[in-house]
Amino acid sequence: MPSAPRPLLISRDIIIAAPPSAVFSALADPHRHADFDGSGTVKNTVSGQAPDRLSLGDTFKTAMRLFGVHYRIVNTVVEFEADRRIAWCHPGKHRWRYELDEVDGGTRVTETCDFTTSPVRGLLVRTPWPRWNAEGIEKTLPRLKALVENGA
Repeated sequence: MPSAPRPLLISRDIIIAAPPSAVFSALADPHRHADFDGSGTVKNTVSGQAPDRLSLGDTFKTAMRLFGVHYRIVNTVVEFEADRRIAWCHPGKHRWRYELDEVDGGTRVTETCDFTTSPVRGLLVRTPWPRWNAEGIEKTLPRLKALVENGA
C-alpha cells in the first residue's frame, strides 16, 4: 500500500506571553537565529553584511551544520510585514515563515516550512525532510518562547 503524500506546508504554533513586536524583534535579527533554532543546524555565525534587523530583500549568510558537514548558506527575506510576518528562503527556494497574531495573553506564533515555492518540491516531499522539519519546528518554537519571555 503506498504511503500517504507528505504535506507541502509543515506548520506548528505556540503562544508566547509577549507582544508581537517583541517576538518579531528576535525573528528579524539574524544574529539571534541560532539562539532559538531547534533543528541543531543553525550555528552562531552570521557573516557578510547581515543587518541587525532584517527587511524585505535583505540577504544574510548563516553557518550551518548538517550530517556533520559544515557549510554556509545565503538566505533572502522574501516576505516581510513588521510585527506580523517574515519569511526567508535559500537557493532551494522553500521558505521558512513566521506569522504573528496578537491573542489574549500574548502572540500566537506559527512557524511554517513551505515547500510550495521550491522547484524540487515533488522530490522533497518524498524524503524524510517534512518529518525532520516538523521535528525541528516542534523544538524551535519552545526555544523562541523561552528566548522572548525570559531572555534565555
